[in-house]
Amino acid sequence: MTRISLLPHFFALLAALAGSSAFAQDRIYRCGNEYTNIVTRAQEKTCTLITTGNVTVVPAEKASGAKIARPAVRQDAPAQRAKDVEARTILEAELKKAQIQLTEIKQEYNGGEPEKLGPETRNHQKYLDRVAEIKARLVRTEADITSLRREIGRLPGGVASTQ
Repeated sequence: MTRISLLPHFFALLAALAGSSAFAQDRIYRCGNEYTNIVTRAQEKTCTLITTGNVTVVPAEKASGAKIARPAVRQDAPAQRAKDVEARTILEAELKKAQIQLTEIKQEYNGGEPEKLGPETRNHQKYLDRVAEIKARLVRTEADITSLRREIGRLPGGVASTQ
């Protein structure tokens, strides 16, 4: 009695089936942001054939009809008014502080010609560097004042002071 081994034939059959399934995929085209395996004549010019292997496309979830929940900004009118008053007080204090700082910087800047300090008489570059730094502080403080006034203006109940 002769034994015939079916094992090599089984592996050959399995390899043939696996190989044929890889070639059984349709051609995949990319048409803009859409991937498809069916291209009409009108789309042929705009679609490109994908040749780099398998493509997996996961469709986006549709937004449900429910509205997006937004947090309530004003829950309790008296509490909100108290918060607005506190915010205005803080912003106005910051504005006054910035205005005082601006006055001091303008005095130091002296119209672009601040007084030279001891080591700056011998080294003009040090003087120029200090003048540039003062000018940058001046511009930054002016921008801060503008921002503070804008924020105060956004609060309910009035406009920012213009000292």
